[in-house]
Amino acid sequence: MTSKINKKLIKKYILDIGTIYFYENFVVTEIKEEITLTFEKAAPIFKLGKEYYGNKTPFVYISNRIHQYSFEPTAHYKSTKLFPNLKGYAVVTYGKISSEIANLEQSFLNVPTQIFHNLKEAIEWVDQLIKSD
Repeated sequence: MTSKINKKLIKKYILDIGTIYFYENFVVTEIKEEITLTFEKAAPIFKLGKEYYGNKTPFVYISNRIHQYSFEPTAHYKSTKLFPNLKGYAVVTYGKISSEIANLEQSFLNVPTQIFHNLKEAIEWVDQLIKSD
């Protein structure tokens, strides 16, 4: 995954729920196959996010959906409140069903959202959002 990103990786974490990659102004998550991601299960991601970005450093969350998993979309209401510095939410999908789920998920977010079909385009969008801030 990191070989596809032309940015400096700050830190990579392998957690029970998936792999998390922290960069200067964005985080990429790759949740494991068949996980049911809830607000509570995502707590380690939130804790790490606070460590890296605090409440001031602008950042974008990128969900790189290389695996199929379930999640609780209403958890977005709680998670976005934790990060006043969250500037956007990108979802990278690799199939029709995943794209349809991501499209529905957008209604649960109160930050700019975008669906992409490759990681490079998502990172270009991050750069646009951060520069316009």
